[in-house]
Amino acid sequence: MNELLLSSAAQPIVCSCDCMTADKSFFYPDCMYEYNAVIYVTKGVMYITEDGTDYEINEGELLFLKRHLRHLGVREIKGGTKWCYVHFYLDDPSGNTPAFEPNSAPIMLDQPMSCYEVLPKKLGGLKNGHIERELLDLVDYCRVGDDLKRMKINSMLYSLLADIALAKYIDKYDYSLSYRVRVWLEKHYDEPFSAEKLEKEFFLGYKRMAAVFKQEYGVSMQQYHNKQRMQVAAHLLRTTLLPVGDIANKLGFDDRLYFSRCFRSFSGVSPKEYRQSAE
Repeated sequence: MNELLLSSAAQPIVCSCDCMTADKSFFYPDCMYEYNAVIYVTKGVMYITEDGTDYEINEGELLFLKRHLRHLGVREIKGGTKWCYVHFYLDDPSGNTPAFEPNSAPIMLDQPMSCYEVLPKKLGGLKNGHIERELLDLVDYCRVGDDLKRMKINSMLYSLLADIALAKYIDKYDYSLSYRVRVWLEKHYDEPFSAEKLEKEFFLGYKRMAAVFKQEYGVSMQQYHNKQRMQVAAHLLRTTLLPVGDIANKLGFDDRLYFSRCFRSFSGVSPKEYRQSAE
């Protein structure tokens, strides 16, 4: 009921996002948003009624609210409750709605034109998982100064919404360990490779993960991670005027010279030469 559709051909637009803590008990305000919203509870319980339907959002659960519907609270939310929210538009702010039925199978690359996935109205079991971390990363990034901030936060939201929309297929397709490791490496392209972090994330020994990953993808996890970082570096060199040192910092390199050696190994030329050839 009142579900949202995520298009494969339109990037969502972030209006605002933040994390909040209730300093005292309150009722969710009676309002009608001009935008859509996702609310994720990190502590306590929230109660929201949308268009006559009551929802209880517990810790580790999220709820999507649809624009132009009445929202209010009929049960008290206790002081100390904590939550994060993102206000956003889908498709475009004018409110155009896709005239297509949502897919009944995961998005495939050979499908023509655009397609749509249904965002679950409510989703739970997210505590300490990758969807929670994506949401918190989005909120954190919205708080920092960055010339590319608007483009980045919209793309971060799209990635988050896509993961939420496709979460219903995970049990069905039982994604392999190596696939899940690959997704993790792609999401953490902006930090140094860390075997310790991988072990903590997947509760497995590094040697075991490394053997499985290399058997399936033909390269080591570190090689794959480095390739992702260099691909992002190449994109930034082609499309921005950011200094090489700033690009290195964005990708988690403390040493610019080491970054340049890695990039030369990847592309065959230095970052400066690569940028000049792309002009």
